[in-house]
Amino acid sequence: MMKKKGKSTTQHFTHNSYHNSKIHQTQPLHHTLNKMTEITDKPMTKVLVFGGITGWIGKIMVDLCKEQGIEVMAAQTRLQNREAVAKELDEYKPSHVLNSAGITGRPNIDWCEDNKPDTIRTNVIGTLNLADLCYERDIHCTIYATGCIFKYDEAHPLGSGIGFVEESIPNFAESFYSETKGYMEQMLKCYPNCLILRVRMPISDDLFHRNFVTKIVKYERVVNIPNSMTVLTEMLPLSLAMAKDNLRGVYNFTNPGVISHNEVLDLYIKYVDPTYHYTNFTVEEQAKVIKAGRSNNELDTTKLMRDLPKGIKINDIKTACELCFQRMAVNLEKTGGIPEECKRAPKA
Repeated sequence: MMKKKGKSTTQHFTHNSYHNSKIHQTQPLHHTLNKMTEITDKPMTKVLVFGGITGWIGKIMVDLCKEQGIEVMAAQTRLQNREAVAKELDEYKPSHVLNSAGITGRPNIDWCEDNKPDTIRTNVIGTLNLADLCYERDIHCTIYATGCIFKYDEAHPLGSGIGFVEESIPNFAESFYSETKGYMEQMLKCYPNCLILRVRMPISDDLFHRNFVTKIVKYERVVNIPNSMTVLTEMLPLSLAMAKDNLRGVYNFTNPGVISHNEVLDLYIKYVDPTYHYTNFTVEEQAKVIKAGRSNNELDTTKLMRDLPKGIKINDIKTACELCFQRMAVNLEKTGGIPEECKRAPKA
């Protein structure tokens, strides 16, 4: 089998965008890594999914693998336990690893502000453990990361259509969750075996509690800002196809375009609950009732659409959401209707 070097999309640790401090290295880490191991393109024969037992995305990926006839197992070990993870990799010998394990907090990322060591242990130490162990074993590793590491700025104004690209340096650190994810991405880029997918505000065609729709439906008030978002029904099969093709590096993993909170809720009213109503408030008003800031941005999907595997079609975000809510209406009818916690009292 022909071997080839994994393409590195590394950005050197010469500038910390959060604190304007310099980090000097005599020899960049990615140079050392590339000297140690050559990365091989392998057919997908066995998949190990971290987060596949209890995780939202992980469980979906286990099911997708089974549907496609791919041998798959949900990982039994916890990412922060390096020796246990190493043993599981050596025993199962996967060709590919999918990692959706991590801490986002319950009920939301504000939890991370009060639980920083726990957040670091899983989201930083654990993720690096897995990437490094897979690298040592020449295993392709897909990481479901986040695009919530950016905010609209002068170079990427709200409503301009100018999105952040894969090479953009994170500029959002107003939540501890996003701050650690921003650091993590820079380190993960050093691993030429990793496919890093920037997921944003994930939407599914049910009312699972992690669904972005479910979250904002429960809020008393919502901001109304256009954002890049990820419709999982379309995008998760794409992630499996990208892993099969052994793509590596960072990808903005959202449907093309942006959609606002109000547009999402209007579709919810149209297809799911005509009695629902909502109220807007400003970002400044929102800041008074949350512990951590929230990321709002547009991600450029040019690279993703350029590298789409054969046979994959991805809709723009507004079309994808419209189709998603149509499926949601059918699914809820089959499962007993709208959960009580998502219902809102009629307007007086």
